[in-house]
Amino acid sequence: MGDARVAGTAAEGLEGYRRELTGYCYRMLGSYAEAEDAVQETLVRAWRSIDRFEGRSALRSWVYRIATNVCLDALASAKRRALPMDLSGPSEGAAVPAPPQDAAAWVGPCPGGDPEAAAATGDSVRLAFIAALQHLPPRQRATLILRDVLGFSAREVADLHGSTVASANSALQRARTTLAARRQVTGGPGDDSLRRVLAERYAAAFSRYDMEELNMLLHVDATLCLPPYAKWMRGVPDIQAWLTGPAIGCLGSRLIPTTANGSPAFGQYRPLPDGTGYVPWALQVVEFSGDRITGITAFRDTERLFPLFSLPDRLAADAPTGARA
Repeated sequence: MGDARVAGTAAEGLEGYRRELTGYCYRMLGSYAEAEDAVQETLVRAWRSIDRFEGRSALRSWVYRIATNVCLDALASAKRRALPMDLSGPSEGAAVPAPPQDAAAWVGPCPGGDPEAAAATGDSVRLAFIAALQHLPPRQRATLILRDVLGFSAREVADLHGSTVASANSALQRARTTLAARRQVTGGPGDDSLRRVLAERYAAAFSRYDMEELNMLLHVDATLCLPPYAKWMRGVPDIQAWLTGPAIGCLGSRLIPTTANGSPAFGQYRPLPDGTGYVPWALQVVEFSGDRITGITAFRDTERLFPLFSLPDRLAADAPTGARA
């Protein structure tokens, strides 16, 4: 009778973990859509086995053990996701990109701030961090996220993996070392109010195609990458060469503000040739350090991403820059 009562109480609490599990699975898999699928599979497995939950461990640890196994299963047959700068060096801005690669090759954005804001720390959901995580072996990746982002103890992680505390601590140390070697230190994201001002200036300058203003906003080593194309650029001259060369069709675009990976982001809409409105072109995720833009990632998969970010499928001809969806 007691076990049934414990199982019933646990079942009632499972759905409450959906949000934070999405954040965990997104960091593990590098894809928000795959993370949502993984969380659904986790909750289905948990529901099916809830009668075996005896309350000897915390419900949260039990659910995360299931989620970790779901993610490890998914990663066993999947290729590592990345950002363009993980695969090759920068290219000249004036050069036309090679054909796009499969969408499964790329780390994708997640809507809003951190999907698991209460447990996240620092920049643990920024695109560069998500991409860096993908270089870790899956079990090390899980260990680092559980310990350094979600606050699990060494004992909890060891129990979750069915290993010793010493083994869990060793995996964490190896993961931290690998991550430290890959991460680029560009400074913190800066003050929220300053970021808002800079994001507004960027949207206005991009919509005017004001290269002088854009150059003032960009850090000297700013990057621009274009998934699903492997092409990326570093530095103001090459970014400007791209915008005024192969990307000149972006002239006259409108930007709709949103948020992705805890950073300002914009749905970019290019004008129709007949002047009747604007159509989706890219989701731009803009990252800052201090008072400069350090990175722009323009995701071209608008058919999938714009609905996810609640962005409209078209703008009217008189749509102003900065209008909200």
